[in-house]
Amino acid sequence: MPEILVDLYSDTLTKPSAAMRHAMLDADVGDEQKFEDPTTNRLQEMVADLVGHQAAVFLPSGTMCNEIAFAVHCDAGDEIIIDQTAHPLTSEAGAPAVISRALLRPLAGARGIFTAADVAAALRPSMRHAPISRLVSVEQTSNFGGGSCWSLEQVRAVTDLAHEHGMLAHCDGARLLNAVVATGTAASDFGACFDSIWIDLSKGLGAPVGAVLAGSTEFIERAWKWKQRLGGAMRQSGVIAAAGIYALEHNVDRLADDHANARAFAEGIAGLPGVSLDPATVDTNIVIFDVGATGQAATDIGDRTLAEHGVRLCPLSATVIRAVTHLDVDRAGVDAAVEALASVLSN
Repeated sequence: MPEILVDLYSDTLTKPSAAMRHAMLDADVGDEQKFEDPTTNRLQEMVADLVGHQAAVFLPSGTMCNEIAFAVHCDAGDEIIIDQTAHPLTSEAGAPAVISRALLRPLAGARGIFTAADVAAALRPSMRHAPISRLVSVEQTSNFGGGSCWSLEQVRAVTDLAHEHGMLAHCDGARLLNAVVATGTAASDFGACFDSIWIDLSKGLGAPVGAVLAGSTEFIERAWKWKQRLGGAMRQSGVIAAAGIYALEHNVDRLADDHANARAFAEGIAGLPGVSLDPATVDTNIVIFDVGATGQAATDIGDRTLAEHGVRLCPLSATVIRAVTHLDVDRAGVDAAVEALASVLSN
């Protein structure tokens, strides 16, 4: 494989820094299932406080957060209203159908963001032939929407309508803190709208693994039961929880650097021949652009930027490419990526 000099494939590829590794090495640990791991306990308390909920549970991944939340909230045959680009629908291997046995009702949102009117139109009538509209799920930020941020007003409109109709509301917060930094809205303000919410530690925050799911005390007690069903305790999980604590204490404000780098990349490539992209649509750290007018396949362009320049991008389809900035890519790396793409498209 060619040497990767600049990796814009995903922010999941971040590596723990030396300081984060030291924090992991020095972590005070115990049995998390018995609530005797002080580092894991502290991380859970930090996240619960951050998003304004009563309790939280540390889990291996955001996918597990989504699936456990769905399983707690939904009975078999219930319906979850969700955007058609959202992670549980596109990237979780059909897990809602397997684990919670719930249906997903996809909406065609604008850049991953749907409206209260969209939800109202999707609500099922109360009749024996229809599934029950049980849950609305919001992805913040929207990955395949290009890192687009739900505003607090948009979130409130959707979740208020859901609650008025007896539904519950869940937030897939894979990049919630990117939205917090980009919009200036407190995580607790977003959190107050939802019955469950989680944050990922292994993307822009730079931890090697993990996510934390938050909700009411009762919800988290039920989430623990599902955690047990799906694999059980992680035992001395403080070793990895310490990375999450370090990330929350040191790597949140710097997400603004990733956003600035993403905008710089977007502005740098927007004028290249055959590239379709409006830099004004770049809210956070994800840039999605169309290369159909170049006459080259997205995969071919990605292969060449990697082979010829050491720059890895993420082709999403025959004509669409995604680039994601993160803490392991600085402005010089972004500039190099722009030059690489320019070179490939000009040759």
